[in-house]
Amino acid sequence: QVQLVESGGGLVQAGGSLRLSCEASGRTATFFSYRLGWFRQVPGKEREIVASISWNGGRYYADFVKGRFTISRDNAKNSVYLQMNSLKPEDTAIYLCAADRRTNDPGYFYWGQGTQVTVSS
Repeated sequence: QVQLVESGGGLVQAGGSLRLSCEASGRTATFFSYRLGWFRQVPGKEREIVASISWNGGRYYADFVKGRFTISRDNAKNSVYLQMNSLKPEDTAIYLCAADRRTNDPGYFYWGQGTQVTVSS
């Protein structure tokens, strides 16, 4: 089993920045092989992917964060990060990290509890 814990959320004004962190614990010997993602959830809306990073560093960004957010990973620290710049009120959500190493399923098996990000106008 792998446990994921997010941190770094909070209240920020529009145009500001936050850096989210997600640290894995448990069976992390193969963390380097995991596909990692950041998602966000707003009450009443479907969970949506924000960004992902593959085991070899390949990155994906949702169109609504391109040029503003950066995903990175540090395998030595079993961690994945999301640097969020130029934040907008519509970025307000619970942000969750996820991890998976299956190659035959695009989904994510392990999930964190989430961290709240609130952007004021």
